[in-house]
Amino acid sequence: MSKEVQIPFSEPSWLMGLPSAYYNDSHRKWQKTCRALVDELLMPNAHEWEMQGDVPPNLFSKFAAANFLIPNLPAPLPVAWLHKLHIPTLPGGLAIEDFDYMHTLIYVDEMARTGSSGPPGAVTTGMAFGVPPILKFGSQELQERFVPDLLTGRKRICIAITEPGAGSDVGNIQTTAERTEDGKSFLVNGMKKWITNGIWSDYASMAVRTGGPGPSGLSMLVVPLLNTPGVTMRRIKVGGQTSAGTTLITLEDVLVPVANLIGAEGAGMRYIMQNFNHERLTICISVNRLARVALSSALEYCMRREAFGKTLVEQPVVRHRLAKCGAQLEAHWAWMEQFTYSMTVLSEADANRELGGLTALAKAQAGSVLEVCASTAVLLFGGNGYTKGGQGAVAEKIFREIPGARIPGGSEDVMLDLAIRQLVKNFRAKTAELEKSRSRAVKL
Repeated sequence: MSKEVQIPFSEPSWLMGLPSAYYNDSHRKWQKTCRALVDELLMPNAHEWEMQGDVPPNLFSKFAAANFLIPNLPAPLPVAWLHKLHIPTLPGGLAIEDFDYMHTLIYVDEMARTGSSGPPGAVTTGMAFGVPPILKFGSQELQERFVPDLLTGRKRICIAITEPGAGSDVGNIQTTAERTEDGKSFLVNGMKKWITNGIWSDYASMAVRTGGPGPSGLSMLVVPLLNTPGVTMRRIKVGGQTSAGTTLITLEDVLVPVANLIGAEGAGMRYIMQNFNHERLTICISVNRLARVALSSALEYCMRREAFGKTLVEQPVVRHRLAKCGAQLEAHWAWMEQFTYSMTVLSEADANRELGGLTALAKAQAGSVLEVCASTAVLLFGGNGYTKGGQGAVAEKIFREIPGARIPGGSEDVMLDLAIRQLVKNFRAKTAELEKSRSRAVKL
């Protein structure tokens, strides 16, 4: 039995002792491994680092040394590459071949227990979203040049899509990559903004315009950053995840070999959209945990804080607020479990087709759940929830994460629209295919 009774809503139901069909012994062992490492590497100092706006320079190397960056990659893991690099297992002895998206869910959820997107994001975001395009779409030669250093943490990378004038509207990207006269290189010019981890990154998997206007003119390119002529980077101060290294990147005639092209020229939009699915799913999971930390902290506070002669939790209006938040939180988490389980069963092609729109919808819903839970936590903490420090600091901190949940990775309104468009597209395609099959049957 557990040595202590857990606060309601403080853990997902499967960690509160309730049965679940989604998790096997491998997942349960992995959860214990992740919790121990997060408790060691992040939890003791995460709040202080976020308050200071930075993490120690050696935090990334500690994660790399423990092979605790690898779980950021989409499942299945790049098994051939990891064996080639003599990484047959993850922490706790988990075989890389056994890693699935339920392991991803556990890893991301445990990392977010810090109650901030900052310290976890400082070490994970680049690996999670910058490496996959190279692994999925890059040539073998491109992978040979970059993958070994990136998977072992000797070098760092970020994903660079967003620009001052093009965020969720990816097709409007203006950064250009024009071929030099000898045809061997690109000259890259433009700006990338709000790039997480950019300030520390040796490279960026960057969206650039190699062709005409619109999505068909986009490509992806591995662009060198640190110590590269023509590249200027500076930190951007943002409201939440202040320690994650949000960066403005300016590129002026940056010379990049044509051999750094990821996949086919002009196919960048497809690569970007597929990469977004992994990003949005991990955002959903981490944001749900932030909401959980806020709500359970507020509930714990309400059980001991007295006002008007009794504890806050004895006030009907307080219980009503907590109940409404809890219902939304747990419903979203149940969706995430079912959603993630589907990822372990479906092929990548089927998952991209069937779950792409739903991923966008789940990401939008995650932001709404965080908003109601964090806002309620601040109200219930009262003045303490408005204070950067003390017993309500966790609520104040998580409240500042709300815009970071609703905007990056695809802003909320765009996600809602994308979800319905994708669902309608799938419906029409399946209806047309069904009509064709019926027509063929009649002819036979």
